[in-house]
Amino acid sequence: MTEWRRYDSHLIPAFHERFEQRWGKGTAPFLNPEAHEEPLPRAQWINPVTGAALAVVPVWTADDEQQRSFGVFYLPPAGDIWVLRPGYTGYLEPAEGDTEQLVTLRNDAYRKAVAHAKEFLFGSQ
Repeated sequence: MTEWRRYDSHLIPAFHERFEQRWGKGTAPFLNPEAHEEPLPRAQWINPVTGAALAVVPVWTADDEQQRSFGVFYLPPAGDIWVLRPGYTGYLEPAEGDTEQLVTLRNDAYRKAVAHAKEFLFGSQ
């Protein structure tokens, strides 16, 4: 039996801290726990026994907030951060009133990233 549990509260600050430790300050606006708007959609799991965590979140750069993809980030118990590669999960962030097609592409990319995360946590089912 696995000890992984869904975590539906705000993003764990350790994701932001470890990302910036590895790649530099200001490189992870999408993980910033101080942000007033949470990056959505997102999914998170924690393992209270080991202290590990995993998150699926939208990723963007400060230069272009419309071009996005979904990142899958794993926090091992001993520190560091791993970026898991779910394959291509790029999409355009739909603005309010945008076409249903953009929302569908975002949702498809999200489902692909979540499936990759679940396979990492729970194995092939």
